[in-house]
Amino acid sequence: MKIVRFNENRLGISDGQKVIDVTGLFGAGPDEWPPVGMNRLIRDFAQHRGAFERRLQTEAGAPLSSVRLETPVPWPNKLMAYPVNYHDHATEMASKGLASVQGYFLKSNSSLSGPQDPVVLPALGSGREIHHECEIGLIIGKEGRQIAPENALDYVFGYTCLLDMTVRGKEERVFRKSYDSFTPVGPWITTADEVPDVADIDMQLWVNGEPRQKANTRDLIVDIRQMISIASSASTLYPGDIVATGTPAGVDKVVPGDIITIEVANVGRMSVPVVQGELGENIVFAKPYEFVRAH
Repeated sequence: MKIVRFNENRLGISDGQKVIDVTGLFGAGPDEWPPVGMNRLIRDFAQHRGAFERRLQTEAGAPLSSVRLETPVPWPNKLMAYPVNYHDHATEMASKGLASVQGYFLKSNSSLSGPQDPVVLPALGSGREIHHECEIGLIIGKEGRQIAPENALDYVFGYTCLLDMTVRGKEERVFRKSYDSFTPVGPWITTADEVPDVADIDMQLWVNGEPRQKANTRDLIVDIRQMISIASSASTLYPGDIVATGTPAGVDKVVPGDIITIEVANVGRMSVPVVQGELGENIVFAKPYEFVRAH
């Protein structure tokens, strides 16, 4: 099943062709503040699942193509991310700061955007490059702390496509990755039962149709089970928390007018445009930085 957020904070269930509105069950809608209806849907999904499946079989719903999809979880308790989590990316960046060494970091929740929103490049007078990073997003389904790796998948509600946009440089990672629109997520959440093997998920990224990144979760340095275990050793996980699992080699700059497409097997595909913004200049990024790819 696919779980969608659409048309100004409405919640829906989908089979990939149609959407059935379930907003009223979870107190969501345009006036909800903060917008945590999706968190409640995720928390209570098990008790509604049978009814949702019947509704998908019997109700016409609305064509998926007729709605505007939005970022699935706009107000997670945490947006967590793992750095340098593919060996080829570590080689590419000449980095020793692997996920197995550094653990996770946090991104600003306000960096979240949806599958039909643009990536807005900040106006950095120094000409800093903004890079795409292709990732799989994990959506946590229930509260947990100190979760053992062998039990970790019990805490995954679903999976989604995620882009981790980055101002390239040596400054604090969180700052470089937290601009508004720098974490596009979507097009929906695919429930965990539709992903056959988390140790064998393909993902790809294209810019303007040109292949840039390609990987499989078998190549992860810290696998999905361990990522959940590590994160929960320090922080209580809550329904709706998002975990970005890291990017493979092939990161590169984007410019206004580009179209970034990401596809995760058995999960989804989305394409987002890149536009130039007017905000974002600051003294931290005033100095130029030259990105040199290691070989």
